[in-house]
Amino acid sequence: MNYESLYSDYSELIIKNNNIESDMFVKYNVKRGLRNTDGTGVLVGLTEVGDVHAYIMDENEKVPVEGRLRYRGIDIFDLVKGFQDEKRLGFEECVYLLLFGELPNKEELDKFSALLDSRRKLPRAFTEDMILKAPSRDIMNKLARAVLASYSYDSNPDDTSVENTLRQCIDLIARFPAMAAYGYQAKSHYHDGNSLFLHSPKEGASTAENILHMIRPDCSYTRSEVEILDLLLVLHAEHGGGNNSTFATRVVSSSGTDTYSAIAAAIGSLKGPKHGGANIKVMQMMENIKANVKNWSDEGEVSDYLIKILNKQANDGSGLIYGVGHAVYTLSDPRGIVLKKKAQELAKETGNEEEYNLFTLIEKLSPEVFARVKRSDKVVSANVDFYSGFVYKSLGIPHELYTPLFAISRIAGWSAHLLEEIINGGRIIRPAYKNVLGKVAYTPMKDR
Repeated sequence: MNYESLYSDYSELIIKNNNIESDMFVKYNVKRGLRNTDGTGVLVGLTEVGDVHAYIMDENEKVPVEGRLRYRGIDIFDLVKGFQDEKRLGFEECVYLLLFGELPNKEELDKFSALLDSRRKLPRAFTEDMILKAPSRDIMNKLARAVLASYSYDSNPDDTSVENTLRQCIDLIARFPAMAAYGYQAKSHYHDGNSLFLHSPKEGASTAENILHMIRPDCSYTRSEVEILDLLLVLHAEHGGGNNSTFATRVVSSSGTDTYSAIAAAIGSLKGPKHGGANIKVMQMMENIKANVKNWSDEGEVSDYLIKILNKQANDGSGLIYGVGHAVYTLSDPRGIVLKKKAQELAKETGNEEEYNLFTLIEKLSPEVFARVKRSDKVVSANVDFYSGFVYKSLGIPHELYTPLFAISRIAGWSAHLLEEIINGGRIIRPAYKNVLGKVAYTPMKDR
């Protein structure tokens, strides 16, 4: 018997018996995706960690406004300008702000950075037993496994007190770069046939410096490269309580489970192409466009191909222009604005201005094409994923690490929300699902 063929038959049976008509969701006023009918999110919690703002409500109508992102009340533009004007790196300061709710002075920042520095190395035999012995083709899955495995190396893993959870979070924030870098090196060696490079974390170096140090065979990097990667880490560190991976952190932790289980769930969420995995999808889409559009500066030709993409006739058939549009942002994504400026600088430095101009042209044309094809008045703009892949590529970072880098950054926000949930939650998050099947009589075997 061919057991493999059973999966196809079983799949058809599953689809047949799990197909709920779309009008049922309307009938019962279901908030699909935890969204209201006007596209706004259903309010399920309160937070002081991050604030994402993209519209105002005027007489029950959603009015788009320029996007705003605040970390602990501080505007992301001000935060970035602050450390860049002083020619400092900002990620460690950003982590401190998110965790503790206020900006550190120099002594506090130095002490916190030293704490992170002291926790960067993975436990003894961890790399060999948990990473090298089971190399994964996907670094996000390897990262999740490494986080779950960390439970076994923790002498007090189930204590969910604030102090113990903070200790666990700081360890994960410090160790994510090594977990991701070694996961990538294992994949590159065992699956791609390249030489294996395992560099120990560099003592006294920042998070951004350590990432470049560990993923590159020669450990080399420039100050400019470090500053750009540090900026990307800051921009990805937090995005409110409602984004899918952060909400996953809060949902799972509300059950009272351990830190490692909650963070692993967040990694699984971030991996998805509708969330953190979108940056890879953007670059794959751009390669497809570059291969099929002859004149990259011809608005008509580019527009025609975008129409094909939206009509599921080109690229991966998803009907999506990756990197354009956002669940919350309307007129603009502030992270995208910052990254676009940096992408332009990088394009000039690396001689990739023609490709950068194609990005900007697609950014310009997409809202108009989207409105025409979808017959929609929804306001869309380029989001952070649209330019982040371009920046990563310009830095020579392998595409397998695009989403893991997002996780290395977002662990800061996840940790802050995890602690906030522990302090203020108190109840397991348990929304309702209505059963619309009704009672079904049991049929004896002889009558089936």
